[in-house]
Amino acid sequence: MKFLFLFIAVSLTMNAFSQEKPNVILICADDLGYGDLSCYGATKIHTPNLDRLASTGLRLTNGHSTSATCTPSRYAMMTGNYPWRKKGTGILPGDAALIIPTGQKNLPLVFKGAGYATGIIGKWHLGLGTQVEKDWNNEIKPGPNEVGFDYSFIFPATADRVPTVFLQNHSVVALDKNDPIAVDYKHKIGTDPTGKEHPELLKMKSSPGQGHDNTIVNGIGRIGYMSGGHMARWVDEELSYTFLSQAQGFIEEHKTKPFFLYLALTEPHVPRMPGTQFKDKSGLGARGDAILQMDWVVGEVMKQVQALGLAKNTLIIFTSDNGPVLDDGYQDEAVPRLNGHTPAGLLRGGKYSALEGGTRMPFIVNWPARIKPGVSNALVSQIDLVRSMSVLLGQQLPATLASDSEDMLAALLGKDKSGRRTLVLQGGPLSVISEDWKYITPGAGPAYDKLVGIETGNSPSAQLYHLKNDVAEKDNLAEKYPEKVKELAALLERIKNQVNH
Repeated sequence: MKFLFLFIAVSLTMNAFSQEKPNVILICADDLGYGDLSCYGATKIHTPNLDRLASTGLRLTNGHSTSATCTPSRYAMMTGNYPWRKKGTGILPGDAALIIPTGQKNLPLVFKGAGYATGIIGKWHLGLGTQVEKDWNNEIKPGPNEVGFDYSFIFPATADRVPTVFLQNHSVVALDKNDPIAVDYKHKIGTDPTGKEHPELLKMKSSPGQGHDNTIVNGIGRIGYMSGGHMARWVDEELSYTFLSQAQGFIEEHKTKPFFLYLALTEPHVPRMPGTQFKDKSGLGARGDAILQMDWVVGEVMKQVQALGLAKNTLIIFTSDNGPVLDDGYQDEAVPRLNGHTPAGLLRGGKYSALEGGTRMPFIVNWPARIKPGVSNALVSQIDLVRSMSVLLGQQLPATLASDSEDMLAALLGKDKSGRRTLVLQGGPLSVISEDWKYITPGAGPAYDKLVGIETGNSPSAQLYHLKNDVAEKDNLAEKYPEKVKELAALLERIKNQVNH
């Protein structure tokens, strides 16, 4: 009997430990809009795997990135700090230096401190090395491994920027030392043809004025110039399959102990070159096909987690780095084949925009052991993952670190339906949300960006919206409620001037 009680006590202790230490898979799409998934109201495209993730988990309807472009939103998600507080956190070129501080507690280091194996697979776009000029033919560091990831398999920036190579930990994959890589973002180098000089070689034409007409790789003009590394250059149609294979390998390798996997997908960012099995399957052109491929990748990860018996105690978070864009550098028929689909749903704006379409993201949280299925309108942001995960894992995080990140664990678990009181957003002009009110600071520039076809949110005068009643931001209430404008403008200034940064 004594041994029975001992066995039960040990079993309960082990079960409690496992509940405290879930596997965590953070999946971040690229340029996916609030209205791009059928679980968020899309009717022209069907995303069954993400729909299933949402129906068995928590679907957040008021979840945000901090920024309407990729580098700053990913910086915030990793560090817990607003990117506009630090210079150099705008959209980075492919040869940029690392912008994540080393030796400072961040999202992957929170997990490492709790004994997790950590890995990143997919898009990085947060810089590499200590300077722009770097030798791509030898070890490149610091990078993801120096800021908390045990394993990394990435491409440096975006799929439309050189260098178009994979890096595994510190080294370019499949590099031929006899064909060294060089990268330059100012001057043409090497003898490879460019899209500008040889448009007849392109299998996807570049949109005029957007800079995607430099070195041609895989029949596609890129931003920036690259020479060498021909064996190491990727094939766009195989990107997602490669990342999926790497993710599955990481999960398999670490299935017996807690792991954190940051899976940074490339879809539906340009250039959109889905694999053969998805081509022309959506009816919406290459962008829609890329979304179907993204949904399939998520489904394959879910399938593996289930097959390994890890599903119950695996926390899967799915989101996107910023809002949608259709014409973003290539003529891939995303606009003419839209077929009534609304990538941002009811929201105005999109990528690059201060309006809700720029930062309000699909945000799904699934953890069968702890989260009951449901829908929540709690205000949360990706910036909150650092502090929320530190609370979940019992990791001490001083107030001076990740100081813009808030503990939103209760909201992410569906226990708190309110979430944050305030959130600052960056999409050109800064804006602040406070208790359903949103104030957008006056900003210079056009109200509509003709180049990409998106409302920017720029206005020479203040904008005020009550999001609970007007999520589409159709009715500017600034003139009606001048005191509320003054109050929120002062709040934003106080947040901007906070110390500990």
